[in-house]
Amino acid sequence: MKGGQNNDIGSQRTLPSMFYKDPSLLEEMKEMIFARSWQLVTDIDRLKAPGQVVPHSVLDGCLSEPIIMTRDSDDQIHCLSNVCTHRGNLLVEGECHAQTLRCRYHGRRFSLDGQMISAPGFEGVEDFPNEADQLQSVPFGSWRKFLFAATTTDTPLFSLSDLTAQMSERLDFLPVEEYTFSQSRSRDYLVRANWALYVDNYLEGFHIPYVHPDLAVALDTKQYENELAEYSNLQVGYASVSGEGFDIPESSPDHGRNIAAYYFFLFPNMMFNFYPWGLSINIITPLAVDRTKVSFLTYVFDESKISTGAGAALDKVEREDEDIVERVQRGMASRFYDSGRYSPQHEAGVHHFHSLLREFLGLD
Repeated sequence: MKGGQNNDIGSQRTLPSMFYKDPSLLEEMKEMIFARSWQLVTDIDRLKAPGQVVPHSVLDGCLSEPIIMTRDSDDQIHCLSNVCTHRGNLLVEGECHAQTLRCRYHGRRFSLDGQMISAPGFEGVEDFPNEADQLQSVPFGSWRKFLFAATTTDTPLFSLSDLTAQMSERLDFLPVEEYTFSQSRSRDYLVRANWALYVDNYLEGFHIPYVHPDLAVALDTKQYENELAEYSNLQVGYASVSGEGFDIPESSPDHGRNIAAYYFFLFPNMMFNFYPWGLSINIITPLAVDRTKVSFLTYVFDESKISTGAGAALDKVEREDEDIVERVQRGMASRFYDSGRYSPQHEAGVHHFHSLLREFLGLD
């Protein structure tokens, strides 16, 4: 598995502190990793009917790439650039229902599949319209009810099916299509630390007994498991109390296990956390070398279970995580620290993440 080999973890060191402090390296990652990877855009509930149009800024504050998702009159979904091909005006500024897309700058009009329909004032222009005058198509795909895009004019680093394969294989028993987005339970957090430090922290349960006392009670940390895939990583948390886990059918390999949470990391910056009550998605957006936005998107299935088990008090857990990674960010400034060693027992996920970063940045 690319980036996933951990047989040398005991001999390697973690990323050097400069990785978390160098602004030029973050700029390099924007183009080499973030722009060429898959990012969550929305869910299918917002594009149920023909004519629905959803604008989105991909990784707003980092890539800030304006795109739109549409469902046309033939019931086909499209992902397009949200930039008019004349002078670069944003076409769609809010979610709407439309038959065509009209630029309010100079009146150019496009169909919902991105084809230019009309362009006032361009009569007699040579070789017009041509392919460059149509809206640029953006690579997109879906997993269950969720829609993803890769904002690259090149080929994405890997396929969406490879990225989501681990979730597909493990969670086919969950009725994900029935999960409902909860705006009131969704929010953004600002973390004063490098985005990769936040991911490092997520990828190991090693810190749970020390940083999250309540979560450590809800989980049986002695049974905590970590499973690596090519571009993803699953951490399995077991409930310490009977009845607070999933109701897992016999068809699942996890039948009979008292699982409290499935924590999936999707490279480079997405976390899909499944609990008996539903799903919490975390989108990690680098804003600066030492500033990160963490967006919690909440999808509820069983309201009655939302206050129990490992999926309860997520805001408290998040604030505890923020506190510790902000302290680590300050520690990275020390003249006496550069890198550490990996714990083979607890930090295989961190090592896997670092290996993928090194691979796609061409390091080592």
